[in-house]
Amino acid sequence: MAPELPLFPLQAVLFPDGLLGLKIFEARYLDLITTCLRERSAFGVVALRTGSEAKHRGATFEDAGTLAELISVDSDQPGILQASCRGTQRFQVVASHQRSDGLWLAQTEAIEADAPMAPTPAQLATVRGLAEAIATLKAQNTTPFLEPYRFDDAGWVANRWCEILPISQAAKHKLMTLPDPIARLQLVDDYLRSKGVVG
Repeated sequence: MAPELPLFPLQAVLFPDGLLGLKIFEARYLDLITTCLRERSAFGVVALRTGSEAKHRGATFEDAGTLAELISVDSDQPGILQASCRGTQRFQVVASHQRSDGLWLAQTEAIEADAPMAPTPAQLATVRGLAEAIATLKAQNTTPFLEPYRFDDAGWVANRWCEILPISQAAKHKLMTLPDPIARLQLVDDYLRSKGVVG
């Protein structure tokens, strides 16, 4: 049996190749990050359905998530860590339980990664729109995405749009788990066209 994966339930959805910043001060998560640094291991990010990130009990979370690997960890204040993480492999939660300290552990199965697929010609306006959004954000000294930028990959483009669109967390989770990257990008394309963001 595979070792159990520690989970970090958040009010957020992490996508593969996504960038996640965490401010960590709870003992269970400080211990988790320390262990991941020492063992060079990953943890799972799952989106909360109910409850809060700080509550030990009563929280429920989605049954799928994304592995997070640490990029950097800094400590500006005693007892507080600032961690930067990269999303990697999606996974399905098969079974989970909570330790006495509140940390969730899960048996998981990997969800197949998106196959590299080029956006369709009809989706190219949405690809250009993302490139323009990145240029605008960079001009504001904001870099929300990790390089390399893969504008020729429908799944990558869809995932980056999903991270910045003003849609519900539940909608983002459904998009993250959608197995067809072209279909995911098409839903993003439809949304952007409905809002007049791309024409």
